Amino acid sequence: MTIADNLRSVTGRIAAACQATGRQPDSVRLLPISKTQPIDRLRQAMAAGRVSFGENRVQEMAAKAALLGPGVSWCLVGHLQRNKVYQALAAMTELQSLDSARLAEVLQRALAASGARLRVLVEVNTSGEASKHGLDPGEVMAFTAGLVAYPNLAAVGLMTVAHPDPILAGAGFDQVVELQDRLRQRDGGGWDELSMGMSGDFEAAIGHGSTCVRIGTAIFGARPSTAIGPAVLGSHETIDR
Repeated sequence: MTIADNLRSVTGRIAAACQATGRQPDSVRLLPISKTQPIDRLRQAMAAGRVSFGENRVQEMAAKAALLGPGVSWCLVGHLQRNKVYQALAAMTELQSLDSARLAEVLQRALAASGARLRVLVEVNTSGEASKHGLDPGEVMAFTAGLVAYPNLAAVGLMTVAHPDPILAGAGFDQVVELQDRLRQRDGGGWDELSMGMSGDFEAAIGHGSTCVRIGTAIFGARPSTAIGPAVLGSHETIDR
């Protein structure tokens, strides 16, 4: 199957999952996750109408942004180190992994200098796994209350990477929905985005209320090497270092 075929399959599954829960298909945003994928696969997705991609690593996002040029938007879904904030801001229009006040401070300084604002989602670690980033659910209310100190950050929702066990994943999705309800009650609305669900669990996530699903392998196929190089950029493409 081609990438266009895979996109049709995924969008059909999203529509079916929405229908099963009485939702409209356009209530769920499909974010193709292109980490470690060769640039030609992204171009195939663009030919099928996709102009927004999610990446895990700043260097790879910047390299692909330089190759694909304007007209493509980039979302960073992986952990952002503070020393890479300026490089990330040169490409991304959304950050789904805000997880510390120190990162918020650096982002605010960089954004204030240019007068720009950035859409951000607060990452919540619902699985309890030490290998995953994100705030403990018990820290979310206090952390988000402090975001008023960073006016150039537009906090629009929450993100989580679910536990691989389906039962624990469902409990984690519900935990994020509960946090969303509490945030809306406190702030009088907002917090509309819930980024939950990947290739293996996005239909379940939609059933729990996800508004953004992050799909990689179901669209692009198996991931090649994680290194930036010919496998990622394409055999005839290079980047300046």
